[in-house]
Amino acid sequence: MVEKVDFEKFLLDWNKFQGLSTPSHHIRIAKWLLNIYKSENKKGLLMAFRSSGKSTIVGVFCAWLLYTNPNLRILVVAADTVLAKKMVRNVKRIIETFPLLEEIRPEKKSEWASGSFTVARDVALRDPSMMAVGLMSNATGSRADVVICDDVEVPKNCDTFQKRQDLREKLLEYSFILVPNGMQIFIGTPHTLDTIYKT
Repeated sequence: MVEKVDFEKFLLDWNKFQGLSTPSHHIRIAKWLLNIYKSENKKGLLMAFRSSGKSTIVGVFCAWLLYTNPNLRILVVAADTVLAKKMVRNVKRIIETFPLLEEIRPEKKSEWASGSFTVARDVALRDPSMMAVGLMSNATGSRADVVICDDVEVPKNCDTFQKRQDLREKLLEYSFILVPNGMQIFIGTPHTLDTIYKT
């Protein structure tokens, strides 16, 4: 069995494959993600300046997670489904094009849609490998090993106290979808002084 490359090398190789360099802050984010993944708590909040590539790096991280364990189930939650699908599409593109990921490309792409997909894996699971949902979608009954909350706080859902309370309550539901010892990452930018990212 071929030994899997670590995430930092995976990121460097992916960027090189695309003809891109890797900024130093991307390496810092990569190391941080790996530390969270290996930690006992497995919870983290990633905040960085706008257009820093936060979601892009997390997408590459999701591809790496499926490369190291194709049986994982990753749920991407965003303020709306369109935004969540952007990350899922990006990860699909990595899997479709990066030679290192050929082994997890399914022979039959019966579960290969814009909002969810399933890689080649050796167990039969009800949930796809990766799925996108809008924050207000009904994800009850789903299970995930990794939950990525990407820009769940946006101006239109946090401009009043009640909206922020509703947002916090809705986000709590996703902690019940996460399996024991699962990983949950929040990626975002605060849009109010009383941001949900404080709690």
